[in-house]
Amino acid sequence: MPSSSRASRRNAKNALKLKAQARKRAASATSPVELEKLEPIHRRAAGIDIGSAENYAAVPPETVAPGESSVRVFGVFSEQQDALVEWLRSCQISTVAMEATGIYWLTLYDKLEAVGIEVYLVDPHGVKAVPGRKSDWLDCQWIQKLHTYGLLQRAFRPDAPIRRLRTLTRQRTELVCAGASQQQHMEKALVCLNLQLGLVISDLAGETGLAIIRAILAGERDPEMLVKHRSVRCTKASIGEMKQALRGTYNDEDLFVLQQSVDTWDFLQEQIGECDGKIELALNAIPTARAVEVKAPPLPVPAAADQPKKKTKGTASKNAPAKDFTPILQRICGVDLTQVMGLNLLSVLMLLGEIGTDMTRWRSAQAFCSWLGLCPGAKISGGKVLSRRTRKVTNRAATILRLAAVAVGRTDTWIGLFYRRMKARKGGPKAVTATARKLACIIYHMLKYQEEFVALDMEKYVAKAQAHRLRHLRCEAKKLGFELVQTQEAA
Repeated sequence: MPSSSRASRRNAKNALKLKAQARKRAASATSPVELEKLEPIHRRAAGIDIGSAENYAAVPPETVAPGESSVRVFGVFSEQQDALVEWLRSCQISTVAMEATGIYWLTLYDKLEAVGIEVYLVDPHGVKAVPGRKSDWLDCQWIQKLHTYGLLQRAFRPDAPIRRLRTLTRQRTELVCAGASQQQHMEKALVCLNLQLGLVISDLAGETGLAIIRAILAGERDPEMLVKHRSVRCTKASIGEMKQALRGTYNDEDLFVLQQSVDTWDFLQEQIGECDGKIELALNAIPTARAVEVKAPPLPVPAAADQPKKKTKGTASKNAPAKDFTPILQRICGVDLTQVMGLNLLSVLMLLGEIGTDMTRWRSAQAFCSWLGLCPGAKISGGKVLSRRTRKVTNRAATILRLAAVAVGRTDTWIGLFYRRMKARKGGPKAVTATARKLACIIYHMLKYQEEFVALDMEKYVAKAQAHRLRHLRCEAKKLGFELVQTQEAA
């Protein structure tokens, strides 16, 4: 049978099914349903349009004296922000909505939160002004009206202890990125000196690379003497090749650039060490994880003989903290997240600073993945799916999980096998997103229900994947009018 005739018959069958469903809905509706009136949810709500130099605040008209305007403009200095808070308190405002505009909302948010006013931080994309009426004066009134009727969705912001940790972890990331930039400057200066050190060692900022660079800056030029700084673990190139790479053409200006790059790199390492000390103090201030009363949904747990051995620690990352924070992180989280494939101490520390430990802020694991931007979109119009593209978000936690997904894809684990299966079917980018989503669900379950990570048995997972593939092949063969038969060789 031609494929066009099969498609037309299938479309006609779907159309009849939709008509039957429509008749069923019409028969069940015995009387017209009246639309509910839009009732105010927050009667004492205010809206603030945040700016770099001025803040526009709007309150309900009934909260101010007759003849006074319900919109006022305040500056951004501390005294002016305090005046804004006092005016809202005098109007008996209980909740405030404001846009997440850059970093200008941070101090005002803390001041409002300190006096007991509930603050709704909303995404600017969710607060669209009416076309043709764009001004700061009108924007704050529009925000206040939307918040009054409960039409604004509150953005996630962790508690104060987690926020302090997040500030420090983000600063540490900036320092590490600055250190990487200085390594590039060192490599460029070495190439200008015709010292091809980057071709014979794997890490320019490692033990061998820094020792040779410091010897060059100290005045050593002989390759025979420079190669003596080679570590026994440096096996990328032979000693002869390293001697050839260390015969350069020296000049004062490039040596000066190399000296400044090394000095800056040393300073940044000291800054990272001081930041690690502050991170330790911030971790000690976070309370211990509480016992969970809600039981987790049942999950398939492997038998005692299939329990995996504890994951052995590999080579530590050169950017990892000098101190092992694993016991502190386990006390805060209640579980050991470093046992999850693809996650190490540094990634768990960064995740904790971004999402915290309170998973009740999201109603489900699916909502958590949606906040991370790791689930397919739902753009549907007229019953037709227009796009399933993943929503574009800027989320540091999602970036950490994507990097972990790439790392776990190279392992011989069930998550690594899942990554490779998805990559073969849908390509690398979608495989990274799907694997990152799976890791996010695992982390959500562990933090919410305080259950340790238990890896699936590899043989069982392979058998399950093969059964799924056979079931899919049988369905496809049935649609085409064939029957799938197992051969003796396969049996």
